[in-house]
Amino acid sequence: MINKHYKNQNGYSLIETVFYIVLFSILSLAVINALISMTKSFTETATHAELMQVSPVIERITHEIRQATSITSITNNNTDLLLQTTGTNTSVEFLLSGTNVQLKENGATTGNLNTPDIAITGLTFTQITSTNSKAVKVDISARYLKDKQAREEHFYDTVILRGSY
Repeated sequence: MINKHYKNQNGYSLIETVFYIVLFSILSLAVINALISMTKSFTETATHAELMQVSPVIERITHEIRQATSITSITNNNTDLLLQTTGTNTSVEFLLSGTNVQLKENGATTGNLNTPDIAITGLTFTQITSTNSKAVKVDISARYLKDKQAREEHFYDTVILRGSY
């Protein structure tokens, strides 16, 4: 009688199983690393987009300065600016109140110019006067409150008053 042993060809060997586990682990690590990178990139983009919300604040300030005919005063360590517009006979004031830039028209507060998620950490007005013109340099520092790294972004502009050029 011939004793024949047949190998069972069903299933995987131990080496094949270990190989597939290692391959799956490497692919999983690559995917997880890509997801972490995308999350960091998204967070950076969102933080930058939120900080760009300060642009309308500086645009409003520069618009009002361009429309003004005179600077009534720059007070409170250069953080308050009071402008006079003769055409409509109105006064416009910008001031730093806590971490918000406020706008007052004819003495009445119209509200904060920055969004609640943005903290204005610095606001400076500098009057520039030459023999032919008057200008104001505006410097704003802002921080996104949800940014864990607490980075600040600086915005600045120099604006010449109407009719002084």
